[in-house]
Amino acid sequence: MTAPRLVPPPEGDRQATVIDENHLGRMTLGDRRLEREVLELFLRQTTIMLNRVVGAEPPLAAAAAHTLKGSARGIGAWRVARAAELLEQAANGVAGKNGRADDAAHGLAEATAELRAASLEASAAIGARLTTLLAELGRERS
Repeated sequence: MTAPRLVPPPEGDRQATVIDENHLGRMTLGDRRLEREVLELFLRQTTIMLNRVVGAEPPLAAAAAHTLKGSARGIGAWRVARAAELLEQAANGVAGKNGRADDAAHGLAEATAELRAASLEASAAIGARLTTLLAELGRERS
């Protein structure tokens, strides 16, 4: 048995969906209850990490983005993972940069906005997925 991939597949192999359901299925071993639990945890964690990023010093923003990047990769939320990675890089660049502060701050603000947009998109997709999962799990009990 091989370990599940945490790195997104090449662009050509990736589904054009917000959440890569094949990847999510592999990571949850096809267990629908586990999938539901993981998605619910991701939603909560996304809210917490985004709140930490807003107005945070760059090192804290980078740490929160790093956490979110790993979680997003775990469920196949590739856009969120990419946005979190960009924010992490931007925050690390601000923390270690001696260049123009306003340029660095602008880059950090843009990366934060992209992470918010990607997270909102993922949250909507997860909400729809959870609705479907709950209906399926409810039918299994009947």
